[in-house]
Amino acid sequence: MNIAVALDLVGTLVFALSGALVGVRRDLDLFGIAVLAVSAGTGGGGLRALLRGTAPPAALTNELYLPVALVAAGVGVFYHPRIAKLSSSVRPLDAVGLGFFAIAGTLKALDNGQDAVVAVLLGVLTGVGGGVIRDVLVAEVPVVLRQEIYALAALVGAAAFVALREAEVTKAIAVPASVALVVALRILAMRRNWQAPRPRR
Repeated sequence: MNIAVALDLVGTLVFALSGALVGVRRDLDLFGIAVLAVSAGTGGGGLRALLRGTAPPAALTNELYLPVALVAAGVGVFYHPRIAKLSSSVRPLDAVGLGFFAIAGTLKALDNGQDAVVAVLLGVLTGVGGGVIRDVLVAEVPVVLRQEIYALAALVGAAAFVALREAEVTKAIAVPASVALVVALRILAMRRNWQAPRPRR
C-alpha cells in the first residue's frame, strides 16, 4: 500500500465517522447512517477522480474503501455515546479528515504529473468534498461555506506540501508535517473563531 492510498483510507475512516455521527444526530435509520457515512468518506476522492477525468474512483477499484467506511459507520452507531459530546464531535473529526484528504489529493495529483497549482486545487477539493456531500444530504449549508477557516486551511497545507516536495523534502517528512499544518489551522480557527471576511449587511 502506497502512502497516498494510506492517507486516503485514513481520511475515509474519519469522514465516514463524521457522517455517521451526523446521521445519528439527525435520527436517521441504520441504512441512512450507512449511506451518509459512505458518501462522506468516499465523496472527496470521487470528486477528485471526476475532476481529473479518471474513472472509476479509487473507492470502486480498491476493495478496502467501502469496508473502512462501513466500519466507521458501525462505530458511530454503536459507540456514539462514548464519543465526546455528539453536538461538537463532528468538527474535530472534520479537521483531521480535512488534513488527510487534502494532502492525499495533492500527493496523488503530483504523482500523476499535475503541476503545482492543479495539485493544490485538487488537494483542496478532495479535502472539502466529503464534508460538502455529507452536509448537502442532510439539508445543511456546507461547513465550507458557513464556518471558520476551512478550505483555506486545506489550501495552506496543500501549498506547503507542494513547496516541501519542490524543495526535495522526503515524503516521510512532508506528508505528516503538511497534514499537521492543516489540522492545526482548522482547530485554531474553531477555537479562536477565525472567520473569512463577510460583507456588511
